[in-house]
Amino acid sequence: MMISTRGRYALRVMIDLAEHRGQGFVPLKAIATRQEISQKYLESITAILSKAGLVEGMHGKGGGYRLCHAPEDYRVGDILRLTEGSLAPVACLEQSATPCARAAECRTLPMWARLDAMINEFFDGITLSELIGQPTGGDYVI
Repeated sequence: MMISTRGRYALRVMIDLAEHRGQGFVPLKAIATRQEISQKYLESITAILSKAGLVEGMHGKGGGYRLCHAPEDYRVGDILRLTEGSLAPVACLEQSATPCARAAECRTLPMWARLDAMINEFFDGITLSELIGQPTGGDYVI
């Protein structure tokens, strides 16, 4: 499994917004500058995040983006699944996958399924709050 730049940058945007949440709407230009990411690329990422209800945007003077919820309410797994489409290590475990004709006799399927569960459990166990250094009682410590 390899997380794309879109997934990694989405996490960086969400972390940036979490760190600056007391400042109201954060201009995309400021995020792009701090994160050293193209503003044009961030526009496509924030569109995905906004459509999913993770962030809200406001146009015009004083506009920008902000989180819709508290940082502890955002799980890394949700953000990555949104931007990556799937975290499955093999295609047959993706939600939209066509059932494999060999599944019944596949010797490796249980291994892949176990890895898939571990990946999702790991990323679902980390919140934005933890990534910005505000533990919420989870097992993950940075």
